[in-house]
Amino acid sequence: MVRMFLNGQAMRGGEFHALLGDAPLLGVVRTAPGHRFFSIRDVCPGLLPDPAVDTAIEGELYEVSLEFLRDVLLPGEPPELEFGVIELADGSACFSMVLARGELERGVHKEITEFGGWRAYLATLGRTF
Repeated sequence: MVRMFLNGQAMRGGEFHALLGDAPLLGVVRTAPGHRFFSIRDVCPGLLPDPAVDTAIEGELYEVSLEFLRDVLLPGEPPELEFGVIELADGSACFSMVLARGELERGVHKEITEFGGWRAYLATLGRTF
C-alpha cells in the first residue's frame, strides 16, 4: 500500500471518486510550500512542484495499492500529467500526478495557484462537486 495525493475529480464528491472503491481516506492535506497549480481545459488540475514559490495546494490523501495505481488510476490520467512524488506540509513524501515535463512550456494551461485547490477554483466557474 502507498499514499497517493489526489487534488482533482477523484476527491470526495468528484466524478471519478467511485474509482477509489474502498481505498481509505487518510485526510484532507496540503502540499508543502513550493507548488503551483494549473487548470487543464477546466477538466482536471495539474500540480507543479516549484521551489521558487511559497504556495501550498489542498487535496486528499488516500492509501491505495500498487495494483490500483497500475490498473486503474494511471491508465485513466490525461497525457498532460505524469506520475510523481511530492512533499506534503508535514514533510512526508507521497505519490501524486503532476504536470508532465514540457507542459508548462506549451503555455496552454491556465495557472490557478491563487485558489489553493481544485474545489475553490471550480467554485469561481459556478461548478461544485
